[in-house]
Amino acid sequence: MEKYLDAFVNAFEGTLNWTWKSIIFEVPWYTNYFWGLIAISIFVWLLEIAFPWRKDQSIFRRDFWLDAFYMFFNFFMFSIVISGFYKVLELLFAEVNITAKSLALIDMSNWSMGIQLLVFFIVLDFVQWFTHVLLHRYKFLWNFHKVHHSVKEMGFAAHLRFHWMENILYKPLKTFGVMLIGGFEPEQAFIVHFIAIAIGHFNHSNIKITWGPIKYIFNNPVMHLYHHAYHLPEGKHGVNYGISLSLWDYIFKTDYVPEDSGTIEIGFKGDDKFPQDFIGQNTYGFGKNKN
Repeated sequence: MEKYLDAFVNAFEGTLNWTWKSIIFEVPWYTNYFWGLIAISIFVWLLEIAFPWRKDQSIFRRDFWLDAFYMFFNFFMFSIVISGFYKVLELLFAEVNITAKSLALIDMSNWSMGIQLLVFFIVLDFVQWFTHVLLHRYKFLWNFHKVHHSVKEMGFAAHLRFHWMENILYKPLKTFGVMLIGGFEPEQAFIVHFIAIAIGHFNHSNIKITWGPIKYIFNNPVMHLYHHAYHLPEGKHGVNYGISLSLWDYIFKTDYVPEDSGTIEIGFKGDDKFPQDFIGQNTYGFGKNKN
């Protein structure tokens, strides 16, 4: 028991210290998630201001500051709190001989860094696409995912408005995905992470980008806006589940972009009764009789 307690405390303190060092610029700039997130956010926000898709939408759109807080809560505060639990879980798996190498289907150790990063990016994106489908298909999970879909005006910061329970679901599945590709160097992961953050911000932004023919590979704001559409095609739990890549939706026939005006209503049935505050949204999903 002492071993697990020490691991929990060390992981918690390590994540807390790394976050603080990031804030005061004591980590390499290219791994600084804290200021990297802020820089990407400001950049995309300035593009929203300069090239707005919905020109009548305010610069400080509805729930702008709530979503800004969500970014720091989900990306840093909650990550610090949960880091110890993940370390303990890692030790428990090791006790039964389940490690990062034991499930590997391929060995990438001799591959070039660029190819490793590309495979890592594709595998993680597919895992997240599949997880996203589950969040829409099953009522228990959908009640948590409603937090993300409670956005009524789309903007870059809506990207990281999501219920903390989604971290609990996404992280183990993403870890499992990484375990399938042996030989990957974790130190390189920050590159993929920054790319995914930038794409996610753009996809939620008030900017009209479709990428031309590349839209069949990469997700875009027009496509993702329809993921948040209030009115979905009959019989559909959701559409356009892609995170960074749209190709999964085109492969599995979950794509849907009937027009590109950007003026559609977003949200979900009953969102007028959904909690509007952070505490209410993050305790939602645990009670009974959720719609």
